Amino acid sequence: MKKLHTVTFILLGVGGLNWLLVGFGYNLVDGLLGGGSMWSKIVYILVGLSAVYEVLTHRNYCKECAPASKMEEPMGRQM
Repeated sequence: MKKLHTVTFILLGVGGLNWLLVGFGYNLVDGLLGGGSMWSKIVYILVGLSAVYEVLTHRNYCKECAPASKMEEPMGRQM
């Protein structure tokens, strides 16, 4: 599952950077793969599926969002 999480995280980064560039008038995915091509559509689908996956599994991986019981460390030596 860690590999899947890593791949989806990278795809979300690619998607986010592409949206940033779209805001400035350039679509990186379409520029590299051809606007409307089958390959650019595949990239868009994978980025979208990555977003859905991350939304559904985010709490399991994020230290900030994990339930408090998961974040508590066992009693150990205290200073």
